[in-house]
Amino acid sequence: MRPTKRSNSFAPDSRDDVAQVRRAAGHHASAPLAGHAGARAGVSRVLAVVTAALGLAAPLIYADQQRDPELKSVVSRAIAEAECFSDKYDSAVWYKLMEPRLRTIVREQDDRLDILKQVYCETHRKGEARLPPGLVMGVISVESRFDRWAVSSSGAVGLMQVMPFWPEQLGMRRYELIHVAPNIRMGCAILRYYLNYEHNDVRKALARYNGSIGRRDYPDKVISAWTRFNGADDLGFAPESLPHHR
Repeated sequence: MRPTKRSNSFAPDSRDDVAQVRRAAGHHASAPLAGHAGARAGVSRVLAVVTAALGLAAPLIYADQQRDPELKSVVSRAIAEAECFSDKYDSAVWYKLMEPRLRTIVREQDDRLDILKQVYCETHRKGEARLPPGLVMGVISVESRFDRWAVSSSGAVGLMQVMPFWPEQLGMRRYELIHVAPNIRMGCAILRYYLNYEHNDVRKALARYNGSIGRRDYPDKVISAWTRFNGADDLGFAPESLPHHR
């Protein structure tokens, strides 16, 4: 796909957005940090959030950047749908298997459970093609290392590094990308679209998601991370309905 220039679209569009970003940054900066290294990391995260909010992120142009015209209706439908609900037994198994694996990465238990809930729910959404939850966990691991405040040099935001032009196209506030539920909901909708587009070829779909078509480094990293979150991909549906990497 022909590269398109990206505007600094995460700039606040109202005083409310500026206030939200300031409050979010202030809250994050006040979290307890261990030593000088922790302080530097905290300051870096706050600066990243504020930089993206002001539209100052360094522009990088990729081959895709989540700009396929058909994606708007896909992401819009995902956001419009009500919260999904999953089988209590299967989701309990999922939590039991995955929660310990996140303890060294995500400190707060409530944050861990929120991420796991949203990943399981969105990958099992009724009426949609199934996503392996372990694959989504692998994407989050590589894209943000489960840091919902993460902002890339190209302006992508949050757990699944969703591009910042989506909120304004969907009538949302831009700061919502740092929230767990809408970020994972949009990210899963985009990944599902690319898997369908590439006929369940996971490597090609991941390359499109990341905007690195023709390169193997990003798909290889995600697939490697996927193996660290295996063991629960078949919960709730038949294994043959899932995409597999090659």
